[in-house]
Amino acid sequence: MLIVLFAALLAQAPALPREIPLFPLPETSLFPNVSRPFLIFEPRYREMVADALEGDRIIGMVRLRPGFEKDYEGRPPIYEVGCAGTIEEYELLPDGRYVILLRGLTTFRVLSEDQRKAYRLARIEAIPELLKDEERVTLSVLRNRIERALYTVLPFGADPPDPSIEDERFVNIVAQSLGMPEAVRQELLERNTLVDRARALAGLLEKR
Repeated sequence: MLIVLFAALLAQAPALPREIPLFPLPETSLFPNVSRPFLIFEPRYREMVADALEGDRIIGMVRLRPGFEKDYEGRPPIYEVGCAGTIEEYELLPDGRYVILLRGLTTFRVLSEDQRKAYRLARIEAIPELLKDEERVTLSVLRNRIERALYTVLPFGADPPDPSIEDERFVNIVAQSLGMPEAVRQELLERNTLVDRARALAGLLEKR
């Protein structure tokens, strides 16, 4: 019964607040339902993490557009689609830096930004990735294509993702972890549906 309830909760679209802090990086760094550690060392983002820990623990990961270096200390342009995550674990280091483990919740679109904090705050809309029942068979077939293609591109001896992982998470783990140009990874994140992402990822791997 508990397993069924847990699966039902996972299937629900995560609720995001209308405004979240943004953590922009040069790479597309987070996908839904996948975890990743981050070292937070800049003062403005240490403030962001401290505020998040006092609130809902949600941070929005976005990618900086090329050319950001000339205005990195300011608010350089970003891609409008990112992935929100929740801080699952954290450690405050003696020098004030944070190590956090962020778990992806859902993609979102930036609608506007607020300037009242040292870090970036954005008004956003969530882009839930809910699967229709009829899409699950298609996703399973695409997952099999991705698995087969991985054996041809992974280094000898490397382990592919655990086959027991559910299809939705499997696709996003590969999209987040596999080496590829960041522009391509951003395109995968921006795909309209999880099935679209899986189809694009399978095609990308089969061309290698």
